Amino acid sequence: MSVDQGQSPLLIDQFRDVQDVLDQIRLRPSMWGRQGCLRDLQNILIGYATALSVHGVDEHFTLSPGGPFAEWLRARRGWSMSCGWADAIERHADGEDPLMAFFRLLDEYRSACGSEP
Repeated sequence: MSVDQGQSPLLIDQFRDVQDVLDQIRLRPSMWGRQGCLRDLQNILIGYATALSVHGVDEHFTLSPGGPFAEWLRARRGWSMSCGWADAIERHADGEDPLMAFFRLLDEYRSACGSEP
């Protein structure tokens, strides 16, 4: 599932969940990290997961470094997840922009698993 390129950016206080965060990053990646660096995105998501835990928010979250998305990548692609999914995607991007590879793989994961991140 990809974000509608005609979609307007949201203000942070309008975000409802991690999917809104990811949609905004997909829409304007250079606003969220240095040159769209995938490791910056992983760090943002680690912070997001930490905030969910600290504040006791019950939100289904699959994008932690050793979580379901990483396990899906390991099982489907045979990639090592020892340094997290961002490193694995960067190592196997084969010339594709790693951030775009992430969103493509995330869309595949969501289609295969029928889940939101």
